[in-house]
Amino acid sequence: MKLLIVVDMQNDFVTGSLGTKEAQAIVENVICKIKETPAEQIYVTQDTHPEQYLQTKEGHHLPVAHCIEGTDGHCLCPAVEQALEEKQVDAGRKIQKPTFGSMELIEKLRSDEKILGDSNLQIELVGLCTGICVLSNAILCKAAFPEADVIVDAAACACVTPASHDTALAAMKLCQIEVEKEGKEPWRNENIES
Repeated sequence: MKLLIVVDMQNDFVTGSLGTKEAQAIVENVICKIKETPAEQIYVTQDTHPEQYLQTKEGHHLPVAHCIEGTDGHCLCPAVEQALEEKQVDAGRKIQKPTFGSMELIEKLRSDEKILGDSNLQIELVGLCTGICVLSNAILCKAAFPEADVIVDAAACACVTPASHDTALAAMKLCQIEVEKEGKEPWRNENIES
């Protein structure tokens, strides 16, 4: 079984308060991944913060209000949301997480007997931001499923900067997370400037 985890493809990370041209450039690749994966094998995370975000520990370190629950910035970007709706991905597979990595995601995966019993399990991650939430969730998946192949599709990920994306990919490789399509990122090939 190959699971797809779509990480934080939300308006604030694509076009909003923390959006980048690199994030905008990967949307089509993420949609392609959704279209080629059975609905029952897709999980989606959403960064989810309270109105008082700036008073949180994360808010002190990253003082940019983003993904505030109930705002447009918290919503998945429209094209990704449409792809998930067309695929009829169950709402129970969408996980709102208060921090970078999602323990709830891991609990959901570990509660599924089919996943636990699969000796050829593959877990692929795509989305935003490579160096924060993709990295955190990939590490959690590798810790929870040490015999699984945990894969990150670099061409369907972006980070705050191209350099931080590359640093995150290098860190994941050290943790035996497979990185595919590195160097084929659409934003790299288009020489997008941030």
